[in-house]
Amino acid sequence: MLNIDKQELLQKIISQLTDDLHVLLTAAKTAHAAATHEENIPDNKYDTLALEASYVAQGQANRAREIRKSIEIYKQLKLYEANDETIRLTSLVALEDPLGARKLVFIGPIEGGLKIEHQGQEIVLITPGSPMGRELIGKCVGDSVEIEAGICRTEYDIVEVC
Repeated sequence: MLNIDKQELLQKIISQLTDDLHVLLTAAKTAHAAATHEENIPDNKYDTLALEASYVAQGQANRAREIRKSIEIYKQLKLYEANDETIRLTSLVALEDPLGARKLVFIGPIEGGLKIEHQGQEIVLITPGSPMGRELIGKCVGDSVEIEAGICRTEYDIVEVC
């Protein structure tokens, strides 16, 4: 039985994204400092250390903007209850493969692939646009889905939804 408080899970997602943002901002500041440090002034046209560091800093700044946006989206996210056990956005889904291994996924609007450790269980965020998300949306407990990852196909039974 899924005894997971989705509001608590949502707070964990926001907390992890906030932690990721702090790490990224620190790395971006370090890369910016390297790009602008006087020792990194190019000696010739082939010396690209400062240029490379500026690219890294810009990429990290762009990712930081994305994470800030994601944090705001999750702060405003309305959690839906699975009254009819139909999977939709904000559903927490327990899947079981043919060998009996269970997998928990939370369907969120953004940040697919993020893994959250909650109550001793790993929960993977997926989005409705991901291959697994597309297969799960609209399905119910008792349905099966087949997910393709590269050349491998895995069938999962939907065992719980909340």
